[in-house]
Amino acid sequence: MANRPLVFGVLNVTPDSFSDGGLWDSPDSAIEHARAMVADGADVIDIGGESTRPGAARIDHGEERRRVEPVIRALVSAGISVSLDTMRADTARRGIDLGVDYINDVSGGLSDPAMLGVVADSDVTYIAMHWRGESDVMDGNTIYGDVTRDVLTELRVRIDAVLGAGVLPGKLWIDPGLGFAKTPVHNWQLLRDLNQFAALGYPVLVGASRKRFLAPFGEQPADRDQATAIISVLSAEAGVAAVRVHDVARTVEALDVRNSWWGGAG
Repeated sequence: MANRPLVFGVLNVTPDSFSDGGLWDSPDSAIEHARAMVADGADVIDIGGESTRPGAARIDHGEERRRVEPVIRALVSAGISVSLDTMRADTARRGIDLGVDYINDVSGGLSDPAMLGVVADSDVTYIAMHWRGESDVMDGNTIYGDVTRDVLTELRVRIDAVLGAGVLPGKLWIDPGLGFAKTPVHNWQLLRDLNQFAALGYPVLVGASRKRFLAPFGEQPADRDQATAIISVLSAEAGVAAVRVHDVARTVEALDVRNSWWGGAG
């Protein structure tokens, strides 16, 4: 639907993701779930083969590729827009060869020095997230002076690095990294200040879906979808380009209500 942020449907083809690990870890179940999310209104399917939940250990690149390749191949052949959530250059390269439209790198190019060159040599859109370290150490990196100021400063450094590597400005998106080396207080502050991220001049992706800071609104991750949908609407009001969610139908409905409120204009 026009006049709303794009909705990225989360597809974790992993056994250990914080919200739905193991539900979609076979190619057939993952492809079926992706098709259901598209039917619910997802514009893009964001496929991840490695969990980035707090405390998660890294897997080897061969296992990551084994998980994502058959799903990417099937969805692209069906004409579905795909984002590949990876921090590895070789996995990104394979995804690009298979036809993904986005590389969603939660490390913003810091985890793998070869990533930016791979993206620069392609026509994909690169999403650079604010990041302060691997999942097993990030909870120890939550010290900020002013979280919005510091995250903006650190993202500007990544923007310069991405552009310096040859990625075209029109192919760069940014993500403030909710939940990554952030406390709940930090996450809420970043959400209140989303307009400052949009003011940097690059499309902004927000990934709040089911995260720990929403626990007051639902003990289990799947109980947080209503809170996620409300955040999606408020993020749209702040001018973001896309939201990344698990429950696509609920967020799409909430965004459609917003559009009706404004008479069809976003």
